[in-house]
Amino acid sequence: MDAIHYKVREDGQVKNKAAYVVLGVDLDGFKDILGIWISKSESSKFWLGVPNELKNRGLEDALIFSADELTGPKEAI
Repeated sequence: MDAIHYKVREDGQVKNKAAYVVLGVDLDGFKDILGIWISKSESSKFWLGVPNELKNRGLEDALIFSADELTGPKEAI
């Protein structure tokens, strides 16, 4: 769970955007991108909804989470 920050051109202006990315690895070692979301910036409030969305989309179990020091991912887990 992490966000990558990009500069994008939107409406003739350069703006910062955050691409939230969740990568999953199954028990056989295969990697899957579970989700990518775009937002104006990285926020802990946004991260709180990510596990619920993944659960609603069929994620049944997560054994290990890896995230940075932002409080949102830790609280969401």
